[in-house]
Amino acid sequence: MQIKKKSKVNVAIPTASMPDIIFMLLIFFMVATVIRQYSGLQVKLPDAQKIQKIEGSKRHVMTIWVGEGNQIVCNDVTIKKMSELRQVVYEKRANDPQLKIALKIEKTTDMGMVNDVHQELRKASALSVYYFAVPGGEF
Repeated sequence: MQIKKKSKVNVAIPTASMPDIIFMLLIFFMVATVIRQYSGLQVKLPDAQKIQKIEGSKRHVMTIWVGEGNQIVCNDVTIKKMSELRQVVYEKRANDPQLKIALKIEKTTDMGMVNDVHQELRKASALSVYYFAVPGGEF
């Protein structure tokens, strides 16, 4: 007696609902994602007569806050020693050659502290520095 072969079963994954699943996942991640903003320090910025926006993407901007009591915060990282600031900026510049440094300095901060921050930025070869200010001031 001869045994008949069964016809081959076509094994395939149905892909008709794949776009629906992809769009549902896309919408889920868009709704569930939280965009993080830097908190930094509460800084009262000085007044300025003329203000320009920083050109380019905010992705390439590193913000350094200098507040009361000579507190320094660099992208939500509290800096305890000036040499730490140089190391943080140097590492960030090594990863991003387009990096721009934005300084938010308290109105009442001692100018010696600002000079120390500038010296550390020079040692880290960070020469592209911007300052935040509030529009409408008179000198």
